[in-house]
Amino acid sequence: MKKINQFAILVLLTIISLSISNKSYAHCEIPCGIYEDTLRIKLIQEHIVTIEKSMKMIIELSDEETPNYNQLVRWVNNKEDHANKLQDIVTQYFLNQRIKPINEQNTEQYNKYIKQLTLLHELLVYSMKAKQTTDLTYIEKLNQTINNFEESYFHKHEH
Repeated sequence: MKKINQFAILVLLTIISLSISNKSYAHCEIPCGIYEDTLRIKLIQEHIVTIEKSMKMIIELSDEETPNYNQLVRWVNNKEDHANKLQDIVTQYFLNQRIKPINEQNTEQYNKYIKQLTLLHELLVYSMKAKQTTDLTYIEKLNQTINNFEESYFHKHEH
């Protein structure tokens, strides 16, 4: 009987610990050495396309004579969600794990490091701006910035 109670307690504790654990959208920080940089770039690009679609739907629904507010709210939430996911990839994956600090005395590598940090920061700011508005110029800025980052990043880290 005691073994059954101990087993039940162990199962209960496992269920509780799994239910209260935080969700993680980024890859681990162990470091496990398993990275898929091209996948993360493609995911960011997909989030940008989704944010753009959301903006266009918000504009379209807002222009209707009798807007469907339920759908409008859903598209606003969708835009917010994908901007957050983009920001998570930038911070949790690239800034925390992939872009390593470089000694300033190594001028060429340090300049590349600063360029990559700057581009990642721009992605964060433009995705924040995309949350605040339906101005499609931020989509252009996001696309241009991720393309520039991809070029800078893969010059060093080949696929």
